[in-house]
Amino acid sequence: MSQSLKKLDHTFPRMLFNSHFQFNKRTSNTGHRSLPHSISQSSTDSYGSVCSDSSEDGSSPRDKPRRTSKGLSDFCIKNIKQAEFGRREIIIAQQEMPALMILRKGAGGEKPLAGAQVVGCTHITAQTAVLIETLSVLGAQCRWAACNIFSTQNAVAAALAEGGTPVFAWRGESEDDFWWCIDRCVGAETWQPNMIMDDGGDLTHWIHKKHPSLFKNIKGIVEESVTGIYRLYQMSKAGRLCVPAINVNDSVTKQKFDNLYCCKESILDGLKRTTDIMFGGKQVVVCGYGEVGKGCCAALKALGAVVYVTEVDPICALQACTLSMAHCFSKLNKLSEVARQVDMVVTCTGNKSVVRREHLDRMKDGCILCNMGHSSTEIDLVSLRTAELRWERMRPQVDHVIWPDGKRIVLLAEGRLLNLSCSTVPSFVLSITATTQALALIELYSAPEGRYKQDVYLLPKKMDEYVASLHLPTFDAHLSEVTDEQAKYLGISKHGPFKPNDYR
Repeated sequence: MSQSLKKLDHTFPRMLFNSHFQFNKRTSNTGHRSLPHSISQSSTDSYGSVCSDSSEDGSSPRDKPRRTSKGLSDFCIKNIKQAEFGRREIIIAQQEMPALMILRKGAGGEKPLAGAQVVGCTHITAQTAVLIETLSVLGAQCRWAACNIFSTQNAVAAALAEGGTPVFAWRGESEDDFWWCIDRCVGAETWQPNMIMDDGGDLTHWIHKKHPSLFKNIKGIVEESVTGIYRLYQMSKAGRLCVPAINVNDSVTKQKFDNLYCCKESILDGLKRTTDIMFGGKQVVVCGYGEVGKGCCAALKALGAVVYVTEVDPICALQACTLSMAHCFSKLNKLSEVARQVDMVVTCTGNKSVVRREHLDRMKDGCILCNMGHSSTEIDLVSLRTAELRWERMRPQVDHVIWPDGKRIVLLAEGRLLNLSCSTVPSFVLSITATTQALALIELYSAPEGRYKQDVYLLPKKMDEYVASLHLPTFDAHLSEVTDEQAKYLGISKHGPFKPNDYR
């Protein structure tokens, strides 16, 4: 070793110690610095443009005066002054949503939704704004509320309101605000909807409960989430479904793209922004191995996490087991068996009470708990709202739940959907789902009377394939063609559909 390197090797520990000492001196001279506060600020600043609302107060805008530059006041959002910024976010999203732009150009002149009065309850993001404004271009009048209290991008809501769409939503709504917004959106006294676009079933539930007479004029419901579909099937089975509904969640385009790729690409973003965690070597249990679970597992494993899977469905369980060799999953386990050792728990089932107090009590100090399913019911939050447990807000959407012995569980987004509450999602993938929703709406609205009964229907495979074909030019992809002989052999049309309607 050279003399200079020896000198550096000898002096480096002392330099490091002195530097650490000087840093502590400077810190102590400026007074106590709260680590959670400094982290919270950096987290908020890095939250992404449309997700950061740190400059705004947390008060409800319900009783505040509001008016657009054109004098419109039929909306309730956080801050109309953010409209210009929100408009830029919508323009950016449009670049990655080619199929909706094609629909605007191709069907705009025909106005297939002329006369449609659509009441919607979905996430309000730049991507859904592109969908809402596409419906308007196609002739519909729209009123919108948010299906999640944490996912609304306030600047985008402002841009929609400034553009003339009545929007009732803001990030950080209370439960009371949430239902108030839906009720104002329905506007039963001044506006009669004839189509419903729902995400989770809350809007459908509210109209059925509070304004059942509106169903006399409603032609159909388009629902995109597993939670909402479950509710619709329950209503249908009980004979309480008053209008036909299209199940977008189980369409091939939704399952194979949105549920899989959207979650695969966004779960890491949400976890990084909220926790700054390193994934390599972490032990993670993913509850549920449907399309959402598959996407989450693939993303986590790609960054070096050791992934466990829990599952109740033997088919999905077998998939997890057969893929374990290729993707290095640990064995399929019950949550109760691995709760003590894992660093993170991710729920992806769409069910309720998947993570219960018995599991929470077993989790180790610092375990991160989050939900990638639609509803907030997967984690038993009621069991955490007890006198012996203390909640401490560390960052936006990050709570520490503290046990009497000092153990902390890191709860993200209060158990609500992680990616849309704490980050953003890929616009291109949402373009696929949004186009499917738009076509389902057009189908129900324009269908002749009697085609659809008071039941839940899957989107015809021809439409699924059409949605996919609209996105292929982005990749400069060229489809092969079936010959007459091949089509006859398979018993299909040369132009599709190429799969039966029950294919999933």
